[in-house]
Amino acid sequence: MDIIGKRYWYFALSFFLIVPGMILLAIKGLPLAIDFTGGSMLEVSFDSGKAPAAADVIAMYADLGIEDVQVQTSGNNILIIRSPFLSDELSAKVVPAMESTFNDKVTVRQYDSVGPTVGKEVAGRAAGAVALSAIIVVLFITYSFRGVEHAFRYGVCAIAALLHDILVAISLITVGAHYWGWQVDSLCLTALLTVIGFSTQDTIVVFDRIRENSRIYRKLPFEKLVNHSVVQTLQRSINTQLMTVEFMLLALVLFGGVTLRQFCLILLVGLLSGSYSSIFTAAPVLVVWEQKEWRTWFKRGPKTTQPA
Repeated sequence: MDIIGKRYWYFALSFFLIVPGMILLAIKGLPLAIDFTGGSMLEVSFDSGKAPAAADVIAMYADLGIEDVQVQTSGNNILIIRSPFLSDELSAKVVPAMESTFNDKVTVRQYDSVGPTVGKEVAGRAAGAVALSAIIVVLFITYSFRGVEHAFRYGVCAIAALLHDILVAISLITVGAHYWGWQVDSLCLTALLTVIGFSTQDTIVVFDRIRENSRIYRKLPFEKLVNHSVVQTLQRSINTQLMTVEFMLLALVLFGGVTLRQFCLILLVGLLSGSYSSIFTAAPVLVVWEQKEWRTWFKRGPKTTQPA
């Protein structure tokens, strides 16, 4: 299998997966949940089995002096209502007003309220957590591969794969926000950090096999060496992800609750992207860097390797 020889096809595939989402992100922006912006989220159910129309709920909030309200339906009798930050006094009036307006028994399923200052602090710490994770990955891989020539490149290529996976996940979130009303919340951040961990793990497995083979096949051209190493780890990467993670997440997406569906779908796509990037992004980028192919504008020269 000549996987590395087709590396520019994989780069093109990643480009077409990421760029549309980035364009939509630039146009629409990324909607942040109250975890990062501050605000209140109320999830209620109606005993009659039928929730009122979103416009009527927004009008009821307006009568209480609350503007900029978003209403999302979850099932036939459940509403998820997001609004600016509400004081304790004002939030205590919402449910009685709802019961009076719609003449129905209302049950509070969940209520979260985050102040604007706390939201900004959480957003800053979230960005810092992702950045710190990337720096630690580079330092760890550089140290672990210190016996290999150009060890720093392995760390940077791992970050390239990690960035690839984050961009794929963000593209999915952007599309989900546009079509399904998704928002970036703390669970979304948890999913991204989990994707970072799994992506790094898979990439290190591939790079470690390259390191081992570089000691055995000293005279082998670097591109053929990397291709041979990738083929050796291909079955392990696919089987490990499919059997232990992806099938479980797919079941949760299809049959799990609505509350966790966004989280599970981001994990499903992100971990799949992590397995893909460790084989089809990190290793090929390492070959491109080693052979300095940007000098020929990424145009392949005569083929000098045979499939492993």
